[in-house]
Amino acid sequence: MTKRLLFVDDETNILDGLRRALHGMRGEWEMQFVDSGETALKALDEKTFDVVVSDMRMPKMDGAQLLDKVKLMHPDVIRVVLSGQSSRAAVLRSIAPAHQFLSKPCDPQELMVRLGQAFAMRDLLSNEALKTTISRLRSVPSLPSIYGELMEALRKEDPPISQLAKIIAKDVGMAAKILQLANSAFIGARGRVSNLLQAVSMIGTETVRTLVLSVHVFSHFDDNSEIAPFLQPLWEHSVGSAAVAQKISIAENAPKTVVEESFTAGLLHDVGKIVLMAEMPENYLSILREDRGDICEHEKDQLGCTHSQVGAYLMSIWGLPVPLVRAVAFHHNPSEAGEEKFSSLTAVHAADALTNAIDPCPANHDGELDRKYLEALGLWQRVDTWRAFPEAQLLVRAAGAGAEQEAAKPA
Repeated sequence: MTKRLLFVDDETNILDGLRRALHGMRGEWEMQFVDSGETALKALDEKTFDVVVSDMRMPKMDGAQLLDKVKLMHPDVIRVVLSGQSSRAAVLRSIAPAHQFLSKPCDPQELMVRLGQAFAMRDLLSNEALKTTISRLRSVPSLPSIYGELMEALRKEDPPISQLAKIIAKDVGMAAKILQLANSAFIGARGRVSNLLQAVSMIGTETVRTLVLSVHVFSHFDDNSEIAPFLQPLWEHSVGSAAVAQKISIAENAPKTVVEESFTAGLLHDVGKIVLMAEMPENYLSILREDRGDICEHEKDQLGCTHSQVGAYLMSIWGLPVPLVRAVAFHHNPSEAGEEKFSSLTAVHAADALTNAIDPCPANHDGELDRKYLEALGLWQRVDTWRAFPEAQLLVRAAGAGAEQEAAKPA
């Protein structure tokens, strides 16, 4: 299906350059180019657009103001900022309404890759109401205890980057948000970042402090006695799966980038469950309380989609690296990803299933090893070796060290 994109910039030469650079996408994208925020809002009232890509510095209405209005009036639209030499204050204002930040002048190939991934994940998600809910999200809630731990660390004069990264690596919501910012022009970054220590280091202590204490990029779950029993086990499962996925990648002599991706993707793989707990607690609690069958089947029956699809769509519109998005999307059904070699998806799929088989999570009655997939990769005989990793993880936890210690170890 053709996607419709709206480009907004008060400099006609920038719009002309984008028009020329994206000429080859006309078969897939219907594009409109306008020179002001006011004109953009009129266009949005007249047509349905999938994406708005806006310059930051414009007269009368800047990019942050425009995207604020788009978020309010057209919440399902993917919102992208083109960041040039904008002031720090303006950039910080754009964090709430923007899904992604790209450098100006825009790299057409980067734009095509990022939006192509977001479109692919959105097409998997059939629940239109959830698409709108996900598009509105500013953050994924954290565990109150971890949120408080980060607040305490940031109130110190000069907390070590490694300490901040260790805390963030224990929390799904914080990790997702930090990766969103690190994989964007928000900090002038180019390239793809999956390592959380690298991400926090790139952003820097002072910027993290500003983002958390002043801009409030993180949030935490409010007291909810019905949800509470599911939260801590889900976090433990996520951190445990991350550590096991990392160990599996190391055991398979995967490249360093894949090892890093495996830990981070393992941490994020159930982010969709957290979104659903936060945004529709009553509906999702009824699914979590089902004591028989695959949770994904119950999700499809009641929501028309799965937590994997919810999480992958959010990660894709936030611009996280493609391997992370694919691992979140296909961790229960890796055969559908079409991969032909070991990847972070392989590690996360195995870690999720093996960890849950040994230490069942109340919010995780799902997932079995895809034998056909692993046999096709020539890896089925490695499962007995991998199975020892979650068993060892349980021994570490029982000894009081905590699975989260793996988060601070270098790959």
